[in-house]
Amino acid sequence: MALVAIYLVPGPDMILVLGTTVSEGPRRAIATAVGLAVARSIHVLLAAVGLAALFVSQPWTYHTVRLVGAAYLLYLGWQLLGKASVLPATNDLAAAGMAKSGYLAAFRRGLATNLLNPKSLIFCSVLLPQFIRPELSGVAGQFAVLAAILVLTGFVFDLAYALIGRGLWAITAENARYQKAQNNIFALLMMSIGLKVAFS
Repeated sequence: MALVAIYLVPGPDMILVLGTTVSEGPRRAIATAVGLAVARSIHVLLAAVGLAALFVSQPWTYHTVRLVGAAYLLYLGWQLLGKASVLPATNDLAAAGMAKSGYLAAFRRGLATNLLNPKSLIFCSVLLPQFIRPELSGVAGQFAVLAAILVLTGFVFDLAYALIGRGLWAITAENARYQKAQNNIFALLMMSIGLKVAFS
């Protein structure tokens, strides 16, 4: 239930998936979701090896990652601002190459957005150990199970947000003005989260 509540709270991951769906289509949003899932897996691994303790003992490391992450969110918001939705790709080789590069870029955005969010690492470091039972054998296995639950739950929610974004895109598919308005809303939300992270 804790994971469900957290994934329902609007944050950079949710806004990124919705915005990607509206501006670039659901397939690239799924690529973004895969990037987010990989980043969450890395956060769990980092939490398991105690990297969050470094943030506590050396606060400058936390603030460095926080400011870099905030700058990246502002950059993503700026990139989305005023952007119209991409046109459907044709079947020629050039379009196939553009589609492939687009999927890779979407994956990298998801990966970077979550990796540069130190709060995700701290969340993993605080939540997961509460469910670890050191008295039982196989602590690494327990971490692996919890990591799978966390990552799969997040991926399911990201897919749901991609479908919601697909619905928003379909409503305004024939109206470029509405598409730009939607993109601007997501851009401003992303930038506001970036500012909140920067000054928190």
